[in-house]
Amino acid sequence: MDVSWTLWTLTILGLVTLISVDFFIGRKPHDVSTKEAGIWTIVWIALAGLFGLGLLLFGESQASGEFFAGFITEKSLSVDNLFVFILIMAKFSVPSHLQQRVLLVGVLIALVLRAIFIAAGAAVIANFSWIFYIFGAFLIFTAWKLIQEARADEDEDDWEENRLLKSIEHRFGVADRYHGTKLFIRNNGKRIMTPLMVVMLAIGTTDILFALDSIPAIFGLTQDPYIVFTANAFALMGLRQLYFLIGGLLKKLVHLSYGLSVILGFIGVKLVLHALHESGVHVPEITIAFSLSFICAVLVVTTITSLIANKKTAAAEAAAKDEQKDDSENVGAEK
Repeated sequence: MDVSWTLWTLTILGLVTLISVDFFIGRKPHDVSTKEAGIWTIVWIALAGLFGLGLLLFGESQASGEFFAGFITEKSLSVDNLFVFILIMAKFSVPSHLQQRVLLVGVLIALVLRAIFIAAGAAVIANFSWIFYIFGAFLIFTAWKLIQEARADEDEDDWEENRLLKSIEHRFGVADRYHGTKLFIRNNGKRIMTPLMVVMLAIGTTDILFALDSIPAIFGLTQDPYIVFTANAFALMGLRQLYFLIGGLLKKLVHLSYGLSVILGFIGVKLVLHALHESGVHVPEITIAFSLSFICAVLVVTTITSLIANKKTAAAEAAAKDEQKDDSENVGAEK
């Protein structure tokens, strides 16, 4: 897709406007209700849908398909990342009314960092086509690792600060409590950070690790930097509302890791095939239409199997409780 600097500028201005409106609406710290989160989640998904349809209407059917495939993939990976966000919030004991501010700024930091990653990735791809072999192998390895973790039933019960964050805390110092929405305060004449600033940096910088999976994955669906950036932007910007909407339901998606591993493995194979094709080897290439259909199908199946598994678990727990209750009653009757 041939994107002019004018279109890039208009797109960035449009995204900045949307972010500004989102910030203005949520500028006052408050507990986000399920209704509010649901409405804004629908709004962000609708805006992404309109953007993709806009590409289609302007004759960019290939770009439209790539955008939707990239957006759905990035959104799916972002949902899995919400687990870590929940751990970070708990680690820093963030007050509920400040969590929406933390996520807004944290996601903005993540968006800027991803833009840098995307620019670097696009430059490398443009000059070194063999990088697709590395991207493909890395995604296949990540998919295998996800399956191993899921089978081992390994849950991340804790979160550790990265070295960058620790060095920043050591350099500036951190207050012992929250001070409303203030990011810095004066303590004995020295300017130090508040825990709110630290947790914002934690959310933003932790996304660097997530980008190691998501950026190669979306480059496996499209090599257009414009599509890669916009798909990431729309996926990330609705993440704050999604956190409050399904935060308590995430643990019910017990098969999400399996679904994501299948998607990452699929894209990894697609990248390797593309690399072979670029090297002159005659191999079949996977179309974007098939990729989009496959990703959607995997997510639907994952959701359905997760719901069935949760239903069976709930039924087993209820039966165990009834049996325990009956045993207690029988013991009481014997006495």
